[in-house]
Amino acid sequence: MQGNLLLVVLLAVFVAVTIAYDAQPAEEIRVWGGKMDDFKDSKGRIWHGGQNEKKEWGGWVEKLPRIAEVQNLTKEAEKLAKAEGYDEELFYAVSWAQFPDVVKMELNTGKGMFTVTYLVGEHWSPNNRGFDIIIEDEIVEEEYVTPGNNEIDIKRYEGIEVKDKVMSLEFAGNPKTGAGDLNAMFSGIEVIPALAVDPQQKLTTTWGALKGNRQ
Repeated sequence: MQGNLLLVVLLAVFVAVTIAYDAQPAEEIRVWGGKMDDFKDSKGRIWHGGQNEKKEWGGWVEKLPRIAEVQNLTKEAEKLAKAEGYDEELFYAVSWAQFPDVVKMELNTGKGMFTVTYLVGEHWSPNNRGFDIIIEDEIVEEEYVTPGNNEIDIKRYEGIEVKDKVMSLEFAGNPKTGAGDLNAMFSGIEVIPALAVDPQQKLTTTWGALKGNRQ
């Protein structure tokens, strides 16, 4: 009897520790390209500089991206940014890599499901820059081609699952696009956690199962 009780107690402790580990809050993370300094937007949100590495929130990996500046945005681009809830300043710079190099970022999001928004402003190759957007080793946008010069684009990818607490992103030139410029880039990355299961509900359910096994 005492042996069974000890087993139940040990299982309960293991479950509690596991749930506490899994319940670490998933993080909202925002990064803007081509910059070292953080930027606070008009909604009070912080965008970390994409030219940093090994920060608490993450950073670039393998090779420091190059930087470029968008000189002007078209009126249509300004309107689109505003309609989508983003400050136009986020589209004036990019982190990029000269093909066959790629841009790689790792973000310390925690475990969970996320929606990822990709922002870009085109500074050089109008409708002629082609690459793949890869998140967690899956191609979420194959043979993507950036918009016209001084225009912007905003792409959202839902249901991105992170199992190891670190979200990997890669922007890699793809010759299959037929574009003349394969230098991949980004202006902004926004990562928002999806709704998660209530950890307390999970604990109650698991404890109920343990009690049922004792009876």
